[in-house]
Amino acid sequence: MSSLLLVIDVQNDFLPGGALAVPHGDEVITVINALAPRFANVLLTQDWHPPGHVSFASTHGRPPFETMTLPYGAQVMWPDHCVQGTSGAAFAEGLAVARAQGVIRKGYHEHTDSYSAFMEADRKTRTGLAGMLRERGITAVYCCGLATDFCVAWSALDARAAGFETYLIDDACRAIDTGGSLTRARATLAAAGVATVNSDSPSLRSDSLRR
Repeated sequence: MSSLLLVIDVQNDFLPGGALAVPHGDEVITVINALAPRFANVLLTQDWHPPGHVSFASTHGRPPFETMTLPYGAQVMWPDHCVQGTSGAAFAEGLAVARAQGVIRKGYHEHTDSYSAFMEADRKTRTGLAGMLRERGITAVYCCGLATDFCVAWSALDARAAGFETYLIDDACRAIDTGGSLTRARATLAAAGVATVNSDSPSLRSDSLRR
């Protein structure tokens, strides 16, 4: 098996004190730092929004966390976050993943959001990640990072839909959990065949992940 650790959006704006802080989001850093050396293949994703992005509540003069219907469907209105080139968009200072071989930036189109590392919210525009993983012989994707119920879940679901064996590393994720979103995400992940494991799972032994 050739496995990938996909580290999703561990950025300053999603940490405590950030513009869109995930509760206890900083707690994933130590777990991810311990996980990364077990994998031969590591990629990072980075939320990378232009100013005035369509997902920002301020763009529409709406309160944060309301839901609007946009041309591609329902969209949560978020506080401005992870704006390109800002400190909030930077990776967490304590994140130490020397094995990371690349960064997949998402949400950089002004009029379309992108939770998933594989496909944008219009569910038509692909990032090219699935094709890249296939060319590299990856067969299993292990997802971790922020937030469990949004970018991590969407990425895991799309990885599974693309035919990869897919795992969510639960103790290496934290959730926003707004309006029952975490419960819904867990049910959807399970129904799609995404396995939930912890960082101490036997399936995460380094001797099998670094082949």
